[in-house]
Amino acid sequence: QVQLVETGGGLVQAGGSLTLSCAASGNFIIANAMGWYRQATGKQRELVAIITNSHRKNYGDSVKGRFTISRDNAKNAVYLQMDSLKPEDTAVYYCNAEIVINYGRDYEPYWGQGTQVTVST
Repeated sequence: QVQLVETGGGLVQAGGSLTLSCAASGNFIIANAMGWYRQATGKQRELVAIITNSHRKNYGDSVKGRFTISRDNAKNAVYLQMDSLKPEDTAVYYCNAEIVINYGRDYEPYWGQGTQVTVST
């Protein structure tokens, strides 16, 4: 069984920084793209950032220049460094990974349980 465990959420003042971490554990072959999505109250879930296992990165428009995604393939972990945080960054942040759990199977999406990030004015 594959699990994604997120850590690092919390409360921070506007202009501050937070780092989110997510590690995949369990029995699987490989994790392809790993990334972060967020969902604010009353809004749809949106892409924050995504990184492939070859370290190609893509960011949502609202976080470009402020957030940095990275990963450690040996640890099956992905990180999100969030700088210059704004109140509108307040949301539940979800880790996502495309994982092959066995040979001959395609990538399947897995989600973490979510971690709250709150940015105060």
